[in-house]
Amino acid sequence: MTDHDTEDHLEDLPLEALPLDAWHRARGARMVPFAGYEMPIQYEGIVAEHNWTRESAGLFDVSHMGQLYISGEGVDAALEAVLPIDLSTLKHGNPRYSLLLDENGGVLDDLMVTRWSEGFYLVVNGATKWDDIAHLREHLPDEVTISHMDETALLALQGPQAFAALDRLVTGEAPLASLTFMKGAAFKLGGVDAWISRSGYTGEDGFEISLPAESVAAVADLVCAEPEVKPIGLGARDSLRLEAGLPLYGHDMTPETSPIEAGLLFGINKRRRTEGGFPGANRIIREIAEGTARKWVGLKIEGRLPAREGAEVFSGSDHIGTVTSGGFSPTLSAPIAMAYVASDHAAPGTALEVEVRGKRLAATVSPTPFVPHRYFRGS
Repeated sequence: MTDHDTEDHLEDLPLEALPLDAWHRARGARMVPFAGYEMPIQYEGIVAEHNWTRESAGLFDVSHMGQLYISGEGVDAALEAVLPIDLSTLKHGNPRYSLLLDENGGVLDDLMVTRWSEGFYLVVNGATKWDDIAHLREHLPDEVTISHMDETALLALQGPQAFAALDRLVTGEAPLASLTFMKGAAFKLGGVDAWISRSGYTGEDGFEISLPAESVAAVADLVCAEPEVKPIGLGARDSLRLEAGLPLYGHDMTPETSPIEAGLLFGINKRRRTEGGFPGANRIIREIAEGTARKWVGLKIEGRLPAREGAEVFSGSDHIGTVTSGGFSPTLSAPIAMAYVASDHAAPGTALEVEVRGKRLAATVSPTPFVPHRYFRGS
């Protein structure tokens, strides 16, 4: 989840190092600039790491993400004024997906919100975090405090064996098994205080782990010592989220995108869809009722050649859309993509074409996810 437009102006700034920078390099990671940081794109290879995560468990360093704690008098009402979320239904410890919107209903960022004690824990995208903090400071009242948790690291352990590996290492007031998808709690992990939620960005079962940056190398060693776990880079994170049909900020959604055309209605809670009271509400409520001119869809593409972001989509001679994310699916052994297309061409099964390297490739509108999600919702 990153903003390529923000990345462009970040390119001129010196790159920051992750808390695990030396740890990645010691394990042979190939480091690349991403969201203002040097980040590991791969260790042994993207396809191998992708398949390992699908079959076992992968540890991802996502410490570039922004972690914020928002608290103070009237924080519930203040946060509801800037996010299309219903905080009255948000239970302690349970993350929920939401959106930061501009006055026109364009998406400034997507984020996770968790109720913590007297305030809220937000995880925002790495490339947009400074803009997000500035936006929140401008739009939240003075009584509300925004704390940037910049001494905190964030790991994601993802895959069907993630629970088995992590369960051996944690202790808490409740067992790790008490967490189902989109629930979180405090644990000790190798003696380190950690906030762990059962969530992630791969479509697999897994966990996101917030912990002190000073302890993250020891914890990463501990987790990767489990036989199911290997470190995994950004390359496989992107191919996994693409197969899972998960949007990437700055690519599949931008300030020019409304949540409705992006298929993100679930990020706007039911009460807010009728009551409004958040930035861009008039447009969004209208689009819920009337529909949108374009829709975000999945595409399965014939052959072996992947369509990348920016590839044009056609119906006959008519240009009807643009690819926002695309690549080769290791799991399906075929190219897949996501694109905005005219709404009258968005029905699953619609035959289209995508132009790649001057050639028209046959494509079919496909439901997403391309690979079924395997989130743990309880036995």
